[in-house]
Amino acid sequence: MEDERIIELFFDRSEEAIRELNEKYGDLCIRIAENILNSKQDAEECVNDTGLAVWNRIPPERPVSLQAYVSRIVRNLALKKSERENAHKRRGNHGVCIEELSEVLPCRDETEDRVDAKLVKDTVNDFLSGLKSDDRVLFLRRYWYSDSYEQLSRRSGMKEGAIRTRLSRIRKQLKEYLREKGVSV
Repeated sequence: MEDERIIELFFDRSEEAIRELNEKYGDLCIRIAENILNSKQDAEECVNDTGLAVWNRIPPERPVSLQAYVSRIVRNLALKKSERENAHKRRGNHGVCIEELSEVLPCRDETEDRVDAKLVKDTVNDFLSGLKSDDRVLFLRRYWYSDSYEQLSRRSGMKEGAIRTRLSRIRKQLKEYLREKGVSV
């Protein structure tokens, strides 16, 4: 079913909307949550919570990209769950991914201005849009979807060592790009 039709079902408050959402994006949501939580059961719980969150947000919201909208919600729910359950004890793949980026992206505390956060976001997006498609996909699969190096290797056909090297170079390029644009690293 097309995304626009699924959104209309949410606006109609039809329970079919949840079924169609799960049918179309359930596997993606499980994969995102499981990569962060390293637990099938916790991932399934996050996916269920995602359905409820989407139900509560549509309407009034009308997402342009339902896939991106749902992915963001499940990712945020999984991150919150991971934090609640002492991520430092059960550090999964997502914790490792964040550590890899910590040398590149500036740390923010709660008092930091939203304008600065938007500047960083926009600058990173500009950087990513300038990458070759393969590099952009690797970067996003690793740092947004929290794919392991093994998963990236299977998906891309590259060796894990080559992926590590490529991502290391991309992080260095990002760090330099942020410096050039005046974003303190």
